Amino acid sequence: MTTRSFPRAKREAACASLLAAASLWLAAPAEAALGDTAAPIAAATTRGLAGGTARVVGYVDAGGTTINEYVAVATGQIFAYSWRGPTMPNLDALLGSYAASWRSGAAAVLDEARGDLHAARVDQPDVVVETAGQMRSYVGRAWLPAALPAGVSEGDLR
Repeated sequence: MTTRSFPRAKREAACASLLAAASLWLAAPAEAALGDTAAPIAAATTRGLAGGTARVVGYVDAGGTTINEYVAVATGQIFAYSWRGPTMPNLDALLGSYAASWRSGAAAVLDEARGDLHAARVDQPDVVVETAGQMRSYVGRAWLPAALPAGVSEGDLR
């Protein structure tokens, strides 16, 4: 019979939880990315926004996080995403070609973050990404400032 100290068992449980969360994160790619033309999403809910100039398509990813995809009706372009849930969505998949811009801005924000690792805003000329939360409670949004349809403001992206 082997016995383990409590700290070691706790570390092993934490590692197992992180691996499980990472596998969910990797297994939940977005249907389309910012700037792409929206594709139909199975099991999604849809509602109008800004007098019909935009629509919001909501779905739940494999990690249990609710993701809202904001689509300009006139062009079919995805101009924003927002999320809320127990896991972070795959931001590289959601941001698509804007991921590199976000990463470079995030590196600068991390350098300036004086101990606040629970919330960040990356404000690049082409993309804005806000993330916040703690374990099992994540929120955020990402949008293309130049692509917001008439009548839609960043306050509408929830």
